[in-house]
Amino acid sequence: MQPLLWDEFRFVKAIAEARGLTGAADAIGVNHSTVFRRLGDLEKRLGTPLFERHRTGYAPTSAGEEMIALAERMEEDVVAFTRKLAGKELVPSGELRVTTNDTLLVSLFVPVLAAFRRAHPNIRLDMLLSNESLNLSKRDADIALRATDAPPDTLVGRRIGGLVWCLYGRRADWPDAVAGRTPDQDALAGRDWVSLGDRFAHVKAHRFVRENAPPERIALKINTVLGLTEAVAAGIGIGPLPAFIADRNPDVVRLSPPNPAFSTGLWLLTHPDLKNSPRVRAFMDLAGTELSKFKALLEGTGG
Repeated sequence: MQPLLWDEFRFVKAIAEARGLTGAADAIGVNHSTVFRRLGDLEKRLGTPLFERHRTGYAPTSAGEEMIALAERMEEDVVAFTRKLAGKELVPSGELRVTTNDTLLVSLFVPVLAAFRRAHPNIRLDMLLSNESLNLSKRDADIALRATDAPPDTLVGRRIGGLVWCLYGRRADWPDAVAGRTPDQDALAGRDWVSLGDRFAHVKAHRFVRENAPPERIALKINTVLGLTEAVAAGIGIGPLPAFIADRNPDVVRLSPPNPAFSTGLWLLTHPDLKNSPRVRAFMDLAGTELSKFKALLEGTGG
């Protein structure tokens, strides 16, 4: 038997992840017939099938599962090696991948990125917008700005401050609140609400609406905080919003003081293997300083 090549392990893993040849061909960047031929040749050389063909897709055999497990270990080792190399860079240059969500980027982070580029023009930024937690251990990104109360134990970084949420309504509908008088619970009864969508069930603000508003009074669910703010401003309903966004919107007004029931923390995070990389350290230091300037705004006390 000819020795197996490392790339053949990645090839088998791609078929398993796609559960078929077409998806694997797209991931690898070749055509379907090439994948079909390569798999047939490999199984012939090994003298055993690597996949069982079903209507629902390709399922690995025991031999295929062993190759896939080894491919995953190889991938982890390569990623770990890459992280260590990145952590030994001598000058702050090259590309830096930063992830956050659209809300934090548009309402908070862009001035920070501009300041960083002025200070470090040799570092190119690759921004990845996602409401999901990208895997910094696999270098989906180098740095993450996340709203969370429990950052992963596998990451290191600094807490920028509290990210306060309050209950808001359309300014035109709440003259007493505009005058500084907080509405009581009776005033909120019978009002329509707006909420983050069900995919955000883990977010405190979503739980708060679910626990305090009758289902029939939730007029709108939406999967973006920016959209939620616009919905409140349009008078579709009342709802919880981050103070750093809503307090700068002239069309909404606070209906409650800051509420820890749907507030969280804001963290700037990276992987331990990257923390000494000059470009990562440069970004963490500058971004941490710049974001700290917004502390009062984030915590709903001004700014």
